[in-house]
Amino acid sequence: MWALLLLIGAASVSAHLQGLSFDGQKVFRVLPQNDEQVESLNFLASIMEIDFWRPDSVTLVKPKMQVDFRVEAEKSFQVEDLLKESGMEYQVLIDNLQAALDSQFDSKARTARHSYEKYNNWDTIAAWTADIAAQNPDLVSRSVIGETYEGRPMYLLKMGKSGPNKKAIFMDCGFHAREWISPAFCQWFVKEAVETYGKDTVMTTLLNKLDFYVLPVVNIDGYVYTWTNDRMWRKTRSKNAGSMCIGTDPNRNMDAGWCTIGASNSPCSSTYCGSAPESEKETKALADFIREHLSTIKAYLTIHSYSQLLLFPYSYTYDLPPNYQELVSL
Repeated sequence: MWALLLLIGAASVSAHLQGLSFDGQKVFRVLPQNDEQVESLNFLASIMEIDFWRPDSVTLVKPKMQVDFRVEAEKSFQVEDLLKESGMEYQVLIDNLQAALDSQFDSKARTARHSYEKYNNWDTIAAWTADIAAQNPDLVSRSVIGETYEGRPMYLLKMGKSGPNKKAIFMDCGFHAREWISPAFCQWFVKEAVETYGKDTVMTTLLNKLDFYVLPVVNIDGYVYTWTNDRMWRKTRSKNAGSMCIGTDPNRNMDAGWCTIGASNSPCSSTYCGSAPESEKETKALADFIREHLSTIKAYLTIHSYSQLLLFPYSYTYDLPPNYQELVSL
């Protein structure tokens, strides 16, 4: 059974690749039981910088929801004291984040060649997009749909057997820079498609009847930054007027429930929604492409990592969409 959607735990690679150390940083898992304990988490987030992993904003926390967050090493004792004081159920999920990163690092010499089993840097992925199209001209073509804030081309792969009046599915990966397993999945999906076409009946039927647009990395600048400077970087790398803080959360920069619950209007926040909807060159290019192909695109899948969730639109609210049952059956 081939996978349409892969949402798995935060992927990591050693900070041997970059300068910032996460030594002693802890990841807590807590289970607030009531509104009072949810308020305790809000208080915690108001007095110190906390990196929420699940959900990715404290404003989305509800009672009886499992919550994972990362804290600086020197703040971990204070956090534990506050959690104990509130009576909240908690565990230390990761005791030393740097050690966890190190333990997942492949100590074998890295090569410049593309790999489907190791994480690839952006230059390697960019070269791969050209190679996979050149090697499979009957199934894959490559185009550029825009460029990033730092001027990198946004490569899009189109997969499918050529035919008249074909509908399409759009898939993207790498919205959040640190979610390395997401671009890795897009690359794996393309590989599976071209390798099993003509052998697997499901994949052959899909590519005969549909086109797949695959954008392997949306937030390319941020992805590059996670390889060079900060493995936990999440946002884009654009400058924000009137602020020293860099970047916007591209996931919250779309023109859908823009800057409402779950998003922040502070440029320093990891969930900053940007100065306006589609203010980021990356999200604008993506949205423009989909708008231009609305007559053929019938489904849109965006692949993120962490917390084992299948999210339906629009996930800025907990309200069920009107076509919820249809989405569940799909």
